[in-house]
Amino acid sequence: MTKTNEDRSAGRPMHVNHFAPWVAEFTRHLLETGHTALTVRGYDRVARHLAHWLVLAKVAVADIDEAVIGRFARHHCRCFGKRRETHVSSYYVRRVRQVVEFLVERGIVRQKATSAVPVLDRRVVQFQDWLRQHRGISESTIDRHGRMVMRLLPALGNRPRSWDAHLIREVIMAETKRASRAHVKVMAVALRGYLRFLSAHGFCRAGLEHAVPTIPEWRLSTLPRYIDAAQVERLIATCDLTTPTGLRDRAILLLLARLGLRAGDIVALRLDDLDWQQATLSVRGKGRRETRLPLPQDAGDAVLAYLERAKPRVADDRVFFALNAPIRPLKYVGVVTNIVRNAIRKAGIDAPTKGASLLRHSAATSMLRGGATLDMVGAVLRHRSPDMTAHYAKVDVPMLQQIAQPWAGDVRC
Repeated sequence: MTKTNEDRSAGRPMHVNHFAPWVAEFTRHLLETGHTALTVRGYDRVARHLAHWLVLAKVAVADIDEAVIGRFARHHCRCFGKRRETHVSSYYVRRVRQVVEFLVERGIVRQKATSAVPVLDRRVVQFQDWLRQHRGISESTIDRHGRMVMRLLPALGNRPRSWDAHLIREVIMAETKRASRAHVKVMAVALRGYLRFLSAHGFCRAGLEHAVPTIPEWRLSTLPRYIDAAQVERLIATCDLTTPTGLRDRAILLLLARLGLRAGDIVALRLDDLDWQQATLSVRGKGRRETRLPLPQDAGDAVLAYLERAKPRVADDRVFFALNAPIRPLKYVGVVTNIVRNAIRKAGIDAPTKGASLLRHSAATSMLRGGATLDMVGAVLRHRSPDMTAHYAKVDVPMLQQIAQPWAGDVRC
């Protein structure tokens, strides 16, 4: 019995020409995102090789998954009839994975679930949606809370209505033996939120969130970690203004150093947030609160130089982009952290920390030493609580030494 054309289209394609449209779409995507012609030719060969192997292996493109990629990685390659029989290199397989990732994004490959989703996982997804609607926290925090809860669920069990205060406390106390105090503190916050969600929807008894133990931690017990103004300027001066990357990095460093922005503020910045007429910058920080800050002259000039001379000409309203192919907006705060870290290394500065928060702390310290009040510093840094800003009142150590009372030692009252 022979297959009809309809049977073939519904089953597995048996000719490499059936793969030509997505191969062409992939190479077109590479050109549009800034890859060189040499790189595009290399990836085009990889995509065509994968297509030939899929035909020989009788695998439909929609069915590609990790198992199929593993088979491709292990096959003895004679796909084109002229190649000598050999294993495929790990570097080559990494390129194949990039092709498959593109196909997943385009919906050509069905994205496979790594495991069956249990009922509790669905509740965690509902919990994340609840956080998104009612708490106004960032996506990264929502994702972290979900992962924290998932870590605790095996110990808690799959019957929330049977949970009690003793179980909740025991589960958190067990985590203190496996993780740092700071990590467990965040985990406790996530569990409290999850219990509030379950209680609000009738999935567990009310008030269980109060059973989550408080993880003790001395507030404001350390000094702010910062570098002085001269070191900040040395750090900014490391940027090479003859290159697009140097123009971008200088704009980012100046925004961090002058306005105390967070790395997430840099990633989220859009063109509409810049008001050149009023010389202001709009940022949406924690809780999605929008704040308009004055844009200093040197920071504004640096951003304008980047926009005019270095920003890729793409149809996207984000401000900061990765400048190497593939051209795409900065999506992760880790990229901003790496920019600060590289500048610290080039400047030869012995910094107490290496992340973007170093420049935020340094900005607050510099403002206080310049005569700004704690209220003014708190307004710029967008602190909700005055206690957060009071942390920076300890930066003048010599003055604190003058007013500190002598330690009484073992003297009894």
